Amino acid sequence: MPITSTAAQEQAWNRQQLEQPVVAPLWRVWTYEQPALVLGCSQRALYERAASGARSVEVLLRESGGGAVLTGPWLVSVSLVLPPGHAWLGQGLLESYRRLGQLHADALAELGVAASALPPAQIPDLQDALAKQGPPAPDWACFGSLSPWEVVDAGGRKLVGLAQRRRRQGVLLVAGTLLAPPDWGLLCETMGQPHAATLLRQRTVACEQLLGRVLAPATWRETLAGRLAQALG
Repeated sequence: MPITSTAAQEQAWNRQQLEQPVVAPLWRVWTYEQPALVLGCSQRALYERAASGARSVEVLLRESGGGAVLTGPWLVSVSLVLPPGHAWLGQGLLESYRRLGQLHADALAELGVAASALPPAQIPDLQDALAKQGPPAPDWACFGSLSPWEVVDAGGRKLVGLAQRRRRQGVLLVAGTLLAPPDWGLLCETMGQPHAATLLRQRTVACEQLLGRVLAPATWRETLAGRLAQALG
């Protein structure tokens, strides 16, 4: 399976898949050698500001929604395109995340990482509990907020973020897993919000922190690819 080392190639693949009718599930699992800041499609104003001020990192705008993500060696991502009406898309926007979120949680469990996909009904109580711990993390960052079926640890710290893009031709689902703690300082400085780095460190967790050892990107990539192949054929 092709693997990319740049966020720009990933975004180009995502765009290309939605330029024509999707007739069968297609996916790619991505790893990254260098950092890049990738903003959601609804963050164009933030993108223009970050791109004009960025000096040490490439800034991109992606096809899917959600918040800003800092790709790099600490992250492994999945792009999955599905035809309209596919069973994984469920009965609505939020339900579309369930199968992909649960697949990630099951794959993490296989490797010894204790985490779970977050059902919508549990989010209000979890958000209340997190609010008692201090200020909320910034909502402009993908890993600063919680959405249904994203993957969290027992304390509600986010481990896997999800986003999607719907078009008449098909649906793009994307997921990103934190294998190691990202360079939150680089993300927040590029966004002009340096104070937010501490909050993101508090509200997120990486696989290596839960395992007590490094989880190699190649190992997680192969585990995800195998489960996607098994589930989608």
